[in-house]
Amino acid sequence: MNPAHPPHDPSRRRVLGGLGAAGLVGMLPAARAKDRRPLGVALVGLGYYSRDLLAPALQMTKHCRLAGIVTGTPAKAEEWQRRHRIPDRNVYDYAGFDRIADNPDIDVVYIVLPNHLHKPFTLRAAAAGKHVWCEKPMAMDAAEARAMIEACRQHRVQLTIGYRMQHEPNTQAVMALARSHPFGRLQRIRAEAGFRGFDGASGDNWRLDPVRGGGAMYDMGVYALNAARYTAGAEPIAVTATPHVERADIFRGVDESMRFRLEFPDGAVADCATSFGRNMNLLHADCADGWYELSPFQAYEGVRGEASDGRRFDAVIGATPAQQARQMDADALAILQRTPPRVPGEEGLRDMVALDAIFASARAGGTRVAIAAA
Repeated sequence: MNPAHPPHDPSRRRVLGGLGAAGLVGMLPAARAKDRRPLGVALVGLGYYSRDLLAPALQMTKHCRLAGIVTGTPAKAEEWQRRHRIPDRNVYDYAGFDRIADNPDIDVVYIVLPNHLHKPFTLRAAAAGKHVWCEKPMAMDAAEARAMIEACRQHRVQLTIGYRMQHEPNTQAVMALARSHPFGRLQRIRAEAGFRGFDGASGDNWRLDPVRGGGAMYDMGVYALNAARYTAGAEPIAVTATPHVERADIFRGVDESMRFRLEFPDGAVADCATSFGRNMNLLHADCADGWYELSPFQAYEGVRGEASDGRRFDAVIGATPAQQARQMDADALAILQRTPPRVPGEEGLRDMVALDAIFASARAGGTRVAIAAA
């Protein structure tokens, strides 16, 4: 548990944020470590990911702390207040969320809501002068993602997307290979992410609702898409995609599975798959002179891999939720040090542009669709 922290001057924070947006941060002296307090984070949405992963992870962080909650369920609010000692002044419902602007305890709003709510709450948080961390996928489409980026730019707050894997050391080692090319030219990527689930699921589960951003592609498919992009170290230029539904009584109007092939400018391709009907967790790259892979590549812990030259990717950062703690500490430091975050909104936008093309191809029966620049 983080210790209590002294009050801060919110007006000074807003001034610094404004100077950062204007490109003037480099002219300011860096804040001394003793002057920094862990940033106060408010979790918006108190489902499984917040309850079992983010809240415990915030007890492990050095640079941020759980300061507030936003929920539409009074019983949840009471339980969280008892468990995490959250004062009444830091508890909000969705209708009263905008009052968070007046709360100096809260610096960051972490949006952990169904996909269709990412944009509206990002816009509200930015207008309240709070930095925004948003879970993946960033939005419902690229247009929403652009609106989120613009709102945060206008209000001079950071927007960061919760791609925890880009903070994981074995993943970072694979990302570095896209720059060093130790095995020659990249030829083919396989990226597969999925699990078997939703048998007997409630009909009101948002992941089964197309209006709220349900389906495997929005959820697990983003792991495969993002992994293909960071393994290639380039942006895809075209895609063909085919959805599949086996349990039509469960998946009505959303994809149960999706296969898609991404084409990259240098001729490399990525054959990707995602599913709510089958377990899959592999990232593999074939190059002209060797190969490398992570398996599993997007688990909460135990990410590991190897390469054809015998090297192993086996760094260990700790048990769950160590990944989430590492991610949030890095994102908090970016705010405190006034530096760009590792995964800014623009990274989420690039995935959304590709997602738009994937869905367009799927609707058109697997027709090849060009992917526009983000």
